[in-house]
Amino acid sequence: MFSSVAMGLASTGPAYSLAATLGIIVAGVGLQTPVVTVLAFIPMLLVAYAFRELNASNADCGTTFTWATRAFGPRTGWMGGWGLIVANIIVMANLAEIAAAYGFRLVGLDHLADDRAWTTSAGIVWIVLLTAVCYVGIEVSAAVQRCLLLLEMAMLLLFAVAALVRAYSDPPATALHVSASWFNPFEVPSVKALTSGVLAGVFIYWGWDTTFTVNEETVDSTRVPGRAAVLSTVLLLITYALVSTSAQAFAGVGTSGIGLGNADNSDDVFHGLGEAVFGSHDTGLVLSRLLILMVLTSALASAETTILPLARTVLSMAAHKAVPSRFARVHRRFLTPTWGTVGMGAAAVALLILLSSFSQNILADSIDSVGLAIAFQYGLTGFACFWYHRKVLTRSVRDLVFKGVFPALGGLVMLALFLYAAFGVYANPGFGATAVDLPLIGRTGGVTVLGLGALLIGLLLMPLVTRGHTVALKLQRSLLPHRLPQHAAIDTASRYLPADSGSGVGGDWYDVIPLSGTRVALVVGDVVGHGLRAAATMGRLRTGVRVLARLDLSPDELLSRLDDLVEQTAHEQGDGQGPGRPRPRPDEAMGVTCLYAVYDPISGRCSLARAGESLLAVVEPHTGTVDYPRLPPGPPLGVGGPPYQSSELDLAPGSLVALFTGGLIQAADGRAAGLAQLSRILSGDRRSLDEVCDRAVSTLLPGPVDEDATLLVVRTRLLDRSRFAQWALRPDPAAVATIRTAVRKQLGDWEMDDLAFTTELIVSELVTNAIRYVGGPIQVRLIRDRTLICEVSDTGHTTPNLRHAASDDEGGRGLFIIAQMTHHWGTRYTPTGKTIWTEQDLPPADVR
Repeated sequence: MFSSVAMGLASTGPAYSLAATLGIIVAGVGLQTPVVTVLAFIPMLLVAYAFRELNASNADCGTTFTWATRAFGPRTGWMGGWGLIVANIIVMANLAEIAAAYGFRLVGLDHLADDRAWTTSAGIVWIVLLTAVCYVGIEVSAAVQRCLLLLEMAMLLLFAVAALVRAYSDPPATALHVSASWFNPFEVPSVKALTSGVLAGVFIYWGWDTTFTVNEETVDSTRVPGRAAVLSTVLLLITYALVSTSAQAFAGVGTSGIGLGNADNSDDVFHGLGEAVFGSHDTGLVLSRLLILMVLTSALASAETTILPLARTVLSMAAHKAVPSRFARVHRRFLTPTWGTVGMGAAAVALLILLSSFSQNILADSIDSVGLAIAFQYGLTGFACFWYHRKVLTRSVRDLVFKGVFPALGGLVMLALFLYAAFGVYANPGFGATAVDLPLIGRTGGVTVLGLGALLIGLLLMPLVTRGHTVALKLQRSLLPHRLPQHAAIDTASRYLPADSGSGVGGDWYDVIPLSGTRVALVVGDVVGHGLRAAATMGRLRTGVRVLARLDLSPDELLSRLDDLVEQTAHEQGDGQGPGRPRPRPDEAMGVTCLYAVYDPISGRCSLARAGESLLAVVEPHTGTVDYPRLPPGPPLGVGGPPYQSSELDLAPGSLVALFTGGLIQAADGRAAGLAQLSRILSGDRRSLDEVCDRAVSTLLPGPVDEDATLLVVRTRLLDRSRFAQWALRPDPAAVATIRTAVRKQLGDWEMDDLAFTTELIVSELVTNAIRYVGGPIQVRLIRDRTLICEVSDTGHTTPNLRHAASDDEGGRGLFIIAQMTHHWGTRYTPTGKTIWTEQDLPPADVR
């Protein structure tokens, strides 16, 4: 906790921030400087709550990038991450130059502090040293931060106390007595002055979010970073209010001498105040030098804690495939982002050299442009928190306030500051040190050009970065069922939640496949890989399942055939392997989990088999008891192992069956906790299956997800006894006439006389073949559904083949005639033999 608070405070660089910003605020609002520093705290505190709530839901070192991606999609998330990268690299380059200048002043080499070549060279050395400290580990960095921060805060407190004592005991000519009007915002000269002051004040608070970018390396990562961030902003408020009040009481707001309004001192108010407060002899000289050292260490601490969050944000972006994957590498010994830390240090060095080579004015304006990136990043995080938690805001007053109201207000304030600064203040050609003539716009302030230009570069890069995620998601959605078919056996509802990043979009799929005899197949699967290849693999497997399902295979046999398909594909991909040839990429179908179930609404029996750790829940309709049946284990597809086994469940009418992938319970604290939550949802009294799905998704996955999640919920029905009829026959040729009569009578009862002739012909042909070629007991069944289904079952295991009989053949035309008179026909095998089935389309008036 102490290290987290130290990093949060050190990242803001309190001494440096006050030294560089206090004069700017005074120039805008005068004596109301203390209240402006307090007002700037409010939006920061609101945004800090947004960070805290998002971190509690999902501790990720990518912070704004990750959370905005999950709330609004990969494009918005990329821009949030880019804004953070821009702000940190620019600040790091500027902090290094400031540290170089103060280092020269500390040893009395003031002439070198004003030399661009020397300060640039020394700045590069500082960046290299700080990058090395960050590279060797987070614990070393935290220890350095604690030491630097203690010196900095001690000197700030000493300066504030000494200035107040001098202001009342031995006041200089500029001294003022502290007044309550200094804390009255209504005394500010204008709204424009107030907004400009708050905008400058926001900069002095920026940096506390470092506590969140090291959250994955923090003990109790979901709570400590949030507490440290809020505590950091409160401590900063106390520090800034005290120092600004005491400095103003001692030096006043005049525009000459040591006055805080003196433009010559606006970039470093402490340089002139140090000797004035402490004196220029003996102890006073030492203390004034310590004050300079304090600003130096503040800049160094801030620069170091800029490298830390920057490297970890880039690591998270690399892990989510938003930047090259090499930036996700972590050093085996030091456990720090290797490419991220070194790469960002190199980027800061390059930017420092680039800006210094143009002019000192551009370098000065670049630090002001950071305010735009800060407001953009923080505002986006506030809106992301509100949208991320929108489904749970009504759960309690606390959720409404801390997850909704505070973050949304913080986002709105930051948005207003961003727009006002970009187009109302910084765009003025007179603001800052540079101006640019833009086509169609005219002369524009360099700060706006630099700030918006840096964000525009990210906008131009965004399509290239997010293209993979977009294509994978479109392919994934196009291959899933657009709508589930209506069926006499079940009612269905489903939900598919794609992952929020390119690395997470996988190949989860679900399907509902009508089978012969009003049976229905239910499928849920999960492809191991991610991205475009996983989505394509999902489409291949889903097609394979549908084709095999039409063969009326048992669940265990279907999975065995699908496993053969996966192995064959993997073998074909490896055929080209040889010396000098690249190794083929592994097939994403290897290791796929799949649950395949077939439900029969006539018997109420469900036959299932699984490959891998597939999940299934069954809710008893009368008691609401939720059970997770233990199915026979089966290996994931393509990895080999024991054969697949089918098991059977007897489902009462109205039973609720939920098939889902592991992604549905990924946010819970362990599998047992996730299943317990799901049980409470499924056992509740819900009016519709869509409500069940919505409740499950909003409860188990209140925000977007790391991995795809699929949920298929069905409610079973038994086919009404009046909608089917069945007869048992002996293998006697005389039974053919009997069954023809029975079929004709049943169709008359169903008012389907138009189909009597063809149905009699179909039944007599199939029964005759069973008597002639098989013998044994025969069963005939008629089912009235969306089609008229006729089934003839016998004890034989041979499959009849459709063929074209020659002109001189005496037989062989039966199946050909049946095929011409029916819409579909086929054969399925049962434990006792086989069933030949046919389907005839009903006249429009009979379809219901």
